[in-house]
Amino acid sequence: MSSNRIRLGVNIDHVATVRNARGGFHPDPIRAALLAEKAGADGITAHLREDRRHIKDSDIERLMAEISIPLNFEMAATEEMLEIATRLKPASSCIVPEKREELTTEGGLDVIGSYNHLKEYIGNLKAAGVSVSLFIDPDPDQIKASKELGADKVELHTGSYVDASGKIREDELERLRVGAKRCGELDLEVHAGHGLNYETVEAVAKIKEFTEFNIGHFLIGEAIFVGLESTINEMRRLMDKGRNNC
Repeated sequence: MSSNRIRLGVNIDHVATVRNARGGFHPDPIRAALLAEKAGADGITAHLREDRRHIKDSDIERLMAEISIPLNFEMAATEEMLEIATRLKPASSCIVPEKREELTTEGGLDVIGSYNHLKEYIGNLKAAGVSVSLFIDPDPDQIKASKELGADKVELHTGSYVDASGKIREDELERLRVGAKRCGELDLEVHAGHGLNYETVEAVAKIKEFTEFNIGHFLIGEAIFVGLESTINEMRRLMDKGRNNC
């Protein structure tokens, strides 16, 4: 049995999606962040996209001013986002791949293919005192490159595991196990995120190397029916159940 508790980061992007559907100020994603904090979230995640389809610049500024738990600032590796991150200095930045035409992040960052660009980029973030995470697939070569680049941590993409079923899901879970173990061997902090829900989170929580899960869409969707505090409490229960049985 393991006693190391997994942190839960709550992604509030899709509260902003609903707000932006009609314009105006309601529902307020910062209110959701504060409710998540009160319910026991360990951090807040928000992705400021190039096209500002959900989170806006003013949301990030308000989060920095109003929440007392760490902000995980998801961002593409662009000069615009570098300026914002180094100016506001969130607790953590998570560099993600981003395509304007995608509905949501479709896979992990190609760290190897972007190595030279990321080396300088990560250096600039760290020089500003911002901790750096890279959102990657559980691929040993991408993990090794992330460590070589000086990332403080990686977040392994769980979408392929969540979307699969049967034997394929088991294979994807094994990829996460192997990837997380490799991170541990390299002394690289490892998080998990993308698509995790009540059905899938417990098995991932049994992988002892994971220290944090970042979950958004499912929690916000369930909150429509039963409230955000209830969904966070249930997710927390399942995470703890998995971790206590690893």
